[in-house]
Amino acid sequence: QVQLVESGGGLVQAGGSLRLSCVASGRYFSSATMAWFRQAPGKEREFVSDIYRSGGITSYGDSVKGRFTISRDNAKNTVYLQMNSLKPEDTAVYYCAAKPFLSTTYDSWGQGTQVTVSS
Repeated sequence: QVQLVESGGGLVQAGGSLRLSCVASGRYFSSATMAWFRQAPGKEREFVSDIYRSGGITSYGDSVKGRFTISRDNAKNTVYLQMNSLKPEDTAVYYCAAKPFLSTTYDSWGQGTQVTVSS
C-alpha cells in the first residue's frame, strides 16, 4: 500500500476551477493506476477519473467528461485533477486512490478533500 494525501479543495463559485493534488509515499506509485473518486452527502461513492501508470491512458465518469482532466507526475509521486466549469453538483469529498499494477482493487485511499461549489 501507499499513503495518499490530497489537497487543493475549497469553496468556489459555479463556473470556476480548482486543481486537486494527491501526493503518494511508497515505492509502487509509478506502476500504479491512480484514480479520483468523490462522495456527496447521502450519495454513494462515484468514480471520477483514473490514469494508468504511464499517464497515457485516462478515463472519466460521464458527469465530468470535458470538464475535468487527470494527470500525473511520477517524478513527484503526484496525481492531479484539474476541474473546470465546476457545477454545484460537483460538491463532494474527493478521494485519491491507488491500484497496484495487475490488481483489480484500489487498496490505498487518501483522507479526502472537500470541494464545495456555490451557485
